[in-house]
Amino acid sequence: MNLEIISQLNQSQVKDLVQLYQSTWWGKGRTLEDVEKMLQHSDIIIGINNSDHQKLIGFARVLTDYVYRAVIWDVIVDSAYQKQGLGQTLIQSILDHPQLQLIEAFLLVCLPETIPFYEKLGFTSDVGELKLMKRVKGSTNF
Repeated sequence: MNLEIISQLNQSQVKDLVQLYQSTWWGKGRTLEDVEKMLQHSDIIIGINNSDHQKLIGFARVLTDYVYRAVIWDVIVDSAYQKQGLGQTLIQSILDHPQLQLIEAFLLVCLPETIPFYEKLGFTSDVGELKLMKRVKGSTNF
């Protein structure tokens, strides 16, 4: 299997990404149009392309100020390629990215069952008193 790390997606790979999102509980319903817009406004994207099949099989993206914080989003590996170290490759590619070497802290959101995976890569769930908050589109609680 010939794999390549990529930092830009062609149109076929964007369609593959939409399919990857459809395979997740949190990305179902994402449309091609929305994913294209999201990619335009992500600071860094990392993909893993299977050159043998010309197919995107892994993806992650980063939003950052390039100094203090970088937030890692949407870490996905095609289910047929999981348990092969590709998730670790995605994260390590982000951590080693030349444009992110000044970052003071990398942040990400994950499910409890994935905490051990991220801990192996140097992340901690000990964030002190910090709490994650969200506001959903259309919310009128103020």
